Amino acid sequence: MKYDVAIIGAGVVGALTARELMKYKLRVCVLEAKDDVALGASRANSGIVHGGFDPVEGTLKAKLNVEGTRIMKTLVKELDVHYKQNGSMVLAFCEEEKAHLEKLYARGIANGVPELYLISGEEARAKEPALSENVYAALVCDSAGIVCPYDLTIAAMGNAMDNGAELFCNFPITAIDYADGVYTVRSGEKSVEASYVINSAGVGADEIAAMVGDKYTITPKKGEYMLLDRSEGNLVKYTIFQTPGVFGKGILVSPTADGNLLVGPTSELTEKGDLTTTLAGLDKIKAIAARSTEKVNYRKVITSFTGLRSSCADSEDFIIEFSKN
Repeated sequence: MKYDVAIIGAGVVGALTARELMKYKLRVCVLEAKDDVALGASRANSGIVHGGFDPVEGTLKAKLNVEGTRIMKTLVKELDVHYKQNGSMVLAFCEEEKAHLEKLYARGIANGVPELYLISGEEARAKEPALSENVYAALVCDSAGIVCPYDLTIAAMGNAMDNGAELFCNFPITAIDYADGVYTVRSGEKSVEASYVINSAGVGADEIAAMVGDKYTITPKKGEYMLLDRSEGNLVKYTIFQTPGVFGKGILVSPTADGNLLVGPTSELTEKGDLTTTLAGLDKIKAIAARSTEKVNYRKVITSFTGLRSSCADSEDFIIEFSKN
């Protein structure tokens, strides 16, 4: 059967892309290597709808973070998915880190981030009593939020399928051929034909791109997390970050959209498929999170898990573009 569009990858990007395309008169299929949707990065992440003050001005990340916060409330209402506009708070612990927050504030204003402001350590503790006495200043973004990422993926895919999209699981891509304006996407002996192919394969996106001659290099970043019982979900209201460093936004302490408490992640370059959690990683989370608050009750941890984030050596930005070939 020939489709107008074949989407490779049934994570949150592939699912929401399918949902959007089904607003038009198109035949769309989604091809997923695993046996269900949301089994890659979309099942194991922080679930944060970022405000947009961290990305460099003019980047896709900057544009789409701000756009994402704007549309999310309508999107989750349409899909009946848990979401909270709880805001985010980035902590500084000294004058030097406060200067960095001021740069993030200026960047956020340039990016068009609404509801963004700087406060003192005392004002931060007034908002969040569990914070450390060492908090010197904070950047608050009230437009940021949290969502359940796998619920969002499942709901988006279900909505796309209700409107005619087809989902093929257990369909790992082995080859992509192109002839006479048609792509043939193969999985062993199985294949589908499509006029367009969208590559949203997460950490495997570079391997898919290579099948049509495009060169990207994805080295996954491993993030270990601890999830605590709902009894701990009210420790903080905001998603609490620390001033970002060279390895990203650091360890966060955050409520989840379902009422739990989430602490993590680490950030470590690793190999594809490495979903191990380690004692060293979990100890690192505890040590760094203690800068933000010492009131996390780790006896209430109900699970630990690891997610892999696609990190492309060729770009720190999102990559949304036509194939060069």
